[in-house]
Amino acid sequence: MTTFSVRKFLAAAVVAACLPLVPHTASAAPAANLPDFTDLVDKVGPAVVNIRTTTRVSNGGARNGLPPGMDDGDMSEFFRRFFGIPMPQSPQSPGSRGGGDNGGSGGSQDTPDNGEPETNSGVGSGFILSVDGYVMTNAHVVDDAGTIYVTLTDKREFKAKLIGVDDRTDVAVVKISAANLPTITIGDSNKVRVGEWVVAIGSPFGLENTVTAGIVSAKGRDTGDYLPFIQTDVAVNPGNSGGPLINMQGEVIGINSQIYSRTGGFMGISFAIPIDEAMRVADQLKTSGKVVRGRIAVAIGEVTKDVADSLGLPKSQGALVSSVEPGGPADKAGVQPGDIILKFNGHSVDTATDLPRMVGDTKPGTKATITVWRKCRTRDLPVTIAEMQPDKTAKADQRALPKQRATNALGVAVSDIPADQMKALKLRNGVQIDTVDGPAARVGLQKGDIILRVGDTDITSAKQFDEVTSHLDPQKMVALLVRRGENTQFVPVRPRGTQK
Repeated sequence: MTTFSVRKFLAAAVVAACLPLVPHTASAAPAANLPDFTDLVDKVGPAVVNIRTTTRVSNGGARNGLPPGMDDGDMSEFFRRFFGIPMPQSPQSPGSRGGGDNGGSGGSQDTPDNGEPETNSGVGSGFILSVDGYVMTNAHVVDDAGTIYVTLTDKREFKAKLIGVDDRTDVAVVKISAANLPTITIGDSNKVRVGEWVVAIGSPFGLENTVTAGIVSAKGRDTGDYLPFIQTDVAVNPGNSGGPLINMQGEVIGINSQIYSRTGGFMGISFAIPIDEAMRVADQLKTSGKVVRGRIAVAIGEVTKDVADSLGLPKSQGALVSSVEPGGPADKAGVQPGDIILKFNGHSVDTATDLPRMVGDTKPGTKATITVWRKCRTRDLPVTIAEMQPDKTAKADQRALPKQRATNALGVAVSDIPADQMKALKLRNGVQIDTVDGPAARVGLQKGDIILRVGDTDITSAKQFDEVTSHLDPQKMVALLVRRGENTQFVPVRPRGTQK
């Protein structure tokens, strides 16, 4: 065996010796086929902005300019070890106290006109839509901010006015007082192809104007939120939120919004909101400060193969109605729990997430037709679309007290139920929903609903609920046992990916 191996080696050596010498430069030939992003970045870069938000806090509340949920000690050590530099600071507003004025802590505090101190509460990205100063970003970047600062690539900084936010799509529009600004070119997200090169520009960890590149990994990715996402392998980290995803023509095709992560950092999967959907939202926000959507008042879930087979449905498609709001449009139309909605106004409902978008895009007051599957046959039910209450309109007073925001994977914030109320409701356990957004809003959960169980875990406190939801897999549906009034039912929800 040894002799054979040696002979093979010698034969290979002889063959190699007979091959013609190849110039060293030939090995670099494949590099000529790699994309060059330099011209693209020169073209688009000036229209990308850094967004810094502040809140008014008492002394000792400074967060050193880090995005929410990040620890300054850990991040300082990260930058020291891997970059050999101190942790970079967020942009300072004119007159802010930073550096030595804060004892070298690295934080920044601004003093508003009313004399109340404010501290950095978050950092994100955005891009300029118009020469007169409209800027698009993510809702979770500017939501509940005391003051919003927008910094351009030429280092000019402006206080921005919040025009409006839409939590369901995670889109926000702010306005700065400036003219002749560089703008970004809007592309067509419907023309995006899986495998094409794309670029992200943003401010990860406060490092403004950072460029990363990759390819489109998938389209129409359902993560449990209102919109299907563009999935990429472009490096996106805290601070990239709200920045543009750009194709090789220099057009923005999406807004970088989320990552899938088990650690809180980038793990090779990022998600962007399709720009076509985002622009529809932005146009409404610019016009009225809010988004008007239709609703039919049903809670829905996925139709699994087992459910389809058990109901005689030829294939697993449509939206399974888990509950119907009494007196709502669907109730008046005759929709019943257990129905499977197959079509809306003649358009096929392939998955449960298709229905909210179809209904939401329909003008309130419009008459439509719902095709449902019930007892092994289809029925057409006429329905009049109602108006969905907007998540939020622009705030007249930015100094208003911030509301609680649901940041967990289900999109709900909960609180413990007082003992006397538990007794009156004859409950042994459960927590009450205080606010709803994202996946929970999509399936129809409301403020005041009581969550009794998540999966097979009985919920006994708000703290336990937060712990349980922190470990949910966004790739799997989870059933919530919910009580509303006298009715108790399971509501399936798909958790969302981690927002960054």
